[in-house]
Amino acid sequence: MKVLLFGGAGYIGTHVSLAFLERGDEVGIYDNLSSGLKSNISPKAQFFEGDILDQEHVGNVLAQGWDAVIHLAAFKAAGESMLKPDKYAQNNITGSLNLILECVKHNVANFILSSSAAVYGEPAYLPVDEKHPKHPTNYYGYTKYCIEENLEWFSKLKGLNYAALRYFNAAGYDCSLRMTGLERNPANLIPVVMEVAEGKRPNLLVFGNDYPTDDGTGVRDYVHVSDLADAHVMAADYLMKNHQNLVVNLGSETGLSVQQILDAARRITGRPIPAEYVARRAGDPAKLVATSKLAHKLLGWEAKHSDLDTIISSTWAVYQENMKKHGRT
Repeated sequence: MKVLLFGGAGYIGTHVSLAFLERGDEVGIYDNLSSGLKSNISPKAQFFEGDILDQEHVGNVLAQGWDAVIHLAAFKAAGESMLKPDKYAQNNITGSLNLILECVKHNVANFILSSSAAVYGEPAYLPVDEKHPKHPTNYYGYTKYCIEENLEWFSKLKGLNYAALRYFNAAGYDCSLRMTGLERNPANLIPVVMEVAEGKRPNLLVFGNDYPTDDGTGVRDYVHVSDLADAHVMAADYLMKNHQNLVVNLGSETGLSVQQILDAARRITGRPIPAEYVARRAGDPAKLVATSKLAHKLLGWEAKHSDLDTIISSTWAVYQENMKKHGRT
């Protein structure tokens, strides 16, 4: 298979490229390196530096002939999207439409979208399945839902096959340390915990310890990034074989609390990881957990690496590698 990854030099994109390369597929990576790292790109992959807003360049690369496109080139900070909706509209919506239009123009029949559980908004029931109402509570989630809707229309009107993979919380790193480039300015819980463990931040702010959960802290569904990568390979195979669209959740189906993650990180790193418990953030639900039964049924996908210890230990291993590189321990 010949597959082109837009945003393939980023955290998730690098793991996805490794999964395709591992089985001998031909991989291209298109990235503007605004958040991705060139050091993350395998020498086995063909690299195209460019922006998805450059529609002409996107078209020129797609004209080289690809079996499938994987779209991971989106801004993803939910809080920032509420402050800078113009930035997210331009990149996530306009950029995605550029990709869709050029795929249709150059007869790239299979389009895999890195989507998000943010399309659902506040959970009306748990676990969240694919039929759950879509009411995004932040502009980032809206941009993902908007792309999904456009893919549905272009599938009906132009015959584009698509898969929308709705991630829950991506976490962890490749367990064989084949990817050691850290995200820039991370905002997600586990990287922040790691930065406290290495001494880069003074402490962890825990937003709320009075939720109606077992330990009072918020519960989320974390899925290992290598499991997400496997799902992209399976989705590409599904589209190529069945010529049918696919919309599935990708989660571990197991809720982990902030306190559980903090306790595991302290145990695995051997570091104290100071924490300060502060007021809840507005709009944060107490619990958010997925069901991924449809992905199991249609793809045979399993969250094999998404247990708590594997997520934390694989992340800490990469942070340790980076500390060694910079002379820190």
